[in-house]
Amino acid sequence: MNDYVNAIRNNYANFQGRARRREYWMYTLINSIITFVLSIPLYGVLIGLSMQTDAGMDPSAALTGSTLIFGVIYLIYALATFIPSLAIAVRRLHDTGKSGWWYLLNLVPFGSLVILVFMVLDSEPGSNKWGPNPKGLTGGAPTPAQNW
Repeated sequence: MNDYVNAIRNNYANFQGRARRREYWMYTLINSIITFVLSIPLYGVLIGLSMQTDAGMDPSAALTGSTLIFGVIYLIYALATFIPSLAIAVRRLHDTGKSGWWYLLNLVPFGSLVILVFMVLDSEPGSNKWGPNPKGLTGGAPTPAQNW
C-alpha cells in the first residue's frame, strides 16, 4: 500500500528516475483492485440492461442516480490515476535500461506482451543514464540468479 500512496503522492508526474519491480507491481495491483471495485456497479447495470432489453422492457429504467454517481466516481478515479500509471511505467522501463518511449509499443498489436516482459525483467545492475539502481546493486558480474 505504501508503494501505491508513494506513487500518487510523491511521484505523481515524475517521469525521471527508476522504479523497482515491487513498486510498479504493488501500484498496479492496488490500482486494479480499486478499479475493479468501482466498476462492479457499472457491470451490474450492463447486465441489467441486457436482461431488460431481452425481456422487452425499457432499458432506461436501469440508469438511476446511483449508477450515474458510480460512473462519475469511476471516471474521476481513472482520470486521476492516468498520469501516475504512465509515470510509474516509464520509470519501470528506465529501471530495465529502456527508454520510456518503449511504452508506445502498447499501441501496436502484441506490443503489450513485449512491455509485459520488460516490466517483469530485473533491474539493470548499477547506475544507468536514468539514475542509480534503487535496489542499491552495483555493477559487475551478474549473480547466478540473473544468468537465466
